[in-house]
Amino acid sequence: MDAQDGGWRRAWEGAGRHLRGAGRGLADLILPPMAHDSREATAAAGLTPDAWSRIKFLEAPVCDGCGAAFDFDGGAFAEDRCAACIAKPYAFERARAACLYDEASRGLILRFKHGDQQQFAPLFARWIGRAAADLVEDADVILPVPLHRFRLLSRRFNQAAEIARPLARHADRDYLPDGLVRTTHTTSQGGKSQRGRRLNVKQAFAVTEAGRRRIRGRRILLIDDVLTTGATGEACARALIDAGARAVDLAVIARVRNARELTM
Repeated sequence: MDAQDGGWRRAWEGAGRHLRGAGRGLADLILPPMAHDSREATAAAGLTPDAWSRIKFLEAPVCDGCGAAFDFDGGAFAEDRCAACIAKPYAFERARAACLYDEASRGLILRFKHGDQQQFAPLFARWIGRAAADLVEDADVILPVPLHRFRLLSRRFNQAAEIARPLARHADRDYLPDGLVRTTHTTSQGGKSQRGRRLNVKQAFAVTEAGRRRIRGRRILLIDDVLTTGATGEACARALIDAGARAVDLAVIARVRNARELTM
């Protein structure tokens, strides 16, 4: 294909995207979209106004290393990382979370993750795209945290992949769904201590041969649903860096308030 043909193709694709977007906008005016958490029509990005108002979105300033919200803006000379990230950095370089993991967001995430309600995926992709805009911009590859094949069979889909795919497509980034595999069928992270979570996923992930060729020397944005202690992101990041990735960042839908202080 020559340059002129390529230009025409990009022009047609751009026109197609514009028309599809205009069509969706017109349809929303005629038939307002239904809220994901209700049968009511909504204009609040897929949630009823009440549900939207209860989500605690994480706004700057946040810790560059783990995405935790700072209590106040310390100004131009403030540290960009919390004390825990300065003392003991994660293997992933930076992290962002769209919102706080609490009573308001937990139900939505669990319905998506365990309730087979995949309509939440585009909504969560938009949330992450906004919260982690700088990480998306810097990424060469967007890669979801994988599920073990047994868990994938029972759940039928990987929630992280359902978010990572539209995020990569919208940002025009390389999407690599099979770059990492979960080699051991670990037990659920729920209910484990910070040390227990770390041991549960230690050496649980491996880079595939196809992934190894496509990540070498590149910056990876890892996508997951929730950051609790950071153990899963840490294990994935170490496997990717050992396989030649230049750096790894992490973006999630939600994070607990004090990930490194959690003792549940």
